[in-house]
Amino acid sequence: MQKHIDTGYLLKILENFLKIASPSGMTDNMVRAVCDELKTMGISYELTRRGAIRAHIQGRKKHPRRAVVAHLDTLGGMVKGLKKNGRISVVPVGTWSARFAEGARVSIHSDDGSTYRGTILPLKASGHCYNTEVDEQPSSWENLEIRLDEKCSTLDKLWNLGLRVGDFVSIDTAPEMDTNGFINSRFLDDKAGVAAILAAAKALIDNEITPTLDCYLLFTISEEVGIGASHVLRGDVAEMVTIDNGTIAPDQNTCEFGATIAMKDSSGPFDFHLSKHLIDLCAEHELEFSRDVFLHYRSDAAAALQAGSDIRTALVCFGLDASHGYERTHIHSLSTVSALISAYISSPPLFSEEKNVIGPEKNYPLISRHSEKKPQ
Repeated sequence: MQKHIDTGYLLKILENFLKIASPSGMTDNMVRAVCDELKTMGISYELTRRGAIRAHIQGRKKHPRRAVVAHLDTLGGMVKGLKKNGRISVVPVGTWSARFAEGARVSIHSDDGSTYRGTILPLKASGHCYNTEVDEQPSSWENLEIRLDEKCSTLDKLWNLGLRVGDFVSIDTAPEMDTNGFINSRFLDDKAGVAAILAAAKALIDNEITPTLDCYLLFTISEEVGIGASHVLRGDVAEMVTIDNGTIAPDQNTCEFGATIAMKDSSGPFDFHLSKHLIDLCAEHELEFSRDVFLHYRSDAAAALQAGSDIRTALVCFGLDASHGYERTHIHSLSTVSALISAYISSPPLFSEEKNVIGPEKNYPLISRHSEKKPQ
C-alpha cells in the first residue's frame, strides 16, 4: 500500500499549505486551498457555516459510514494592546510556550486587509543594554512584545496604520525540506496530517480503488482552541480516525519514521476495536508502526465525543519532534500514515451495521439509530 503513495504530491501540497497563514479563527485561505485540492481530484465536499470541510468519498455501501479527520488551524497570536512606545503586546491563540515565540517573524493582519511585518521579542531583548537581565526575565507572554517594521514610535502612529486590539498575528513557519527526508517547520501540526489525508485520497483515485464503505474526509478549523470535530460530524458516522502528531520525547514510544497508534490521550482510552483494526492493517500491509500513550494531549476525537457523538474513535500519528515549537517530522512517517489511511478507507467494515459487540440483542438491546417514528 505504501508504494501507492505519491510522496512528491504529499511534499508539494505540504509546502504550499505551510505558506498559508491559518491560526485558529483565521482559516479561510487554508479552507480554500484544501477545497481546491479536493476539486482537482473530483471529490465532492460541503462546508459548515464556519468553514469546516466535509468531503465525501463514495464506497460500495453507504452504511455504516467512516470518517478521517485532521485540523487546518494552527497556533498563532492576537494583538492585546497598542503601546505608547510603538510596540505591540501580544497573547497566544492556542496553547504554546512563549519560549518558542521569542524571535519569531510575524505578520499582523489589520481590519482593512493590510498586513504588517514584525518580530516577537522579549521586553529586555538587548544583551548590550540589559546584560544578564536578558536571561533572568521569566519566559512568559506578559514579557513579550512585537517590534513592528514600520517608522512607528508612538501609539498614535500604530493607530493611524489601522492596527487595532484583536488583530490576528500569524507566525512564519520557516519550512526546510531536506533531501534526506527530514522536514523542519512550525505548524506541521497538523498541516502534515492534512497533506497525508489528501495523498491517501489521491492514491485511492489514481489506483481506481473503490472503498467498501462511504467515507468522509473531515477538515476542522478550531482544534487548537479545543473545539475540534464537535460540529462537522453527521449522525450516520460510526467510526472516526483522527490524524495528528505523535510526540517524540524521552519515555514516549512514538515511531519517528512510521505510524503511531495512540491507545490513550488526556481524554481517556481510544476505542479498543478500532485501534486494534488499525494495528492489524499495519501488520497486514507491513507498515512500520508503534503504540503510544499521551498524557498531555487532546485531539479532534475528544471534542467529537464530548459533543455527544456516539462513534468509535482512534488516533493515528506521524512522528513529530518539538511539538508546538519548531517542529520536525520525516517523509517516511508521513507516507506511512498516508498508506495506513488508504488501507483503512479500503478495508472491510469493522462491524456490520446490525452487529452488537456486547452480546445477544435480546439481552443487550441497541438504541435505534433512527428514533423518529414513521407516520401511520
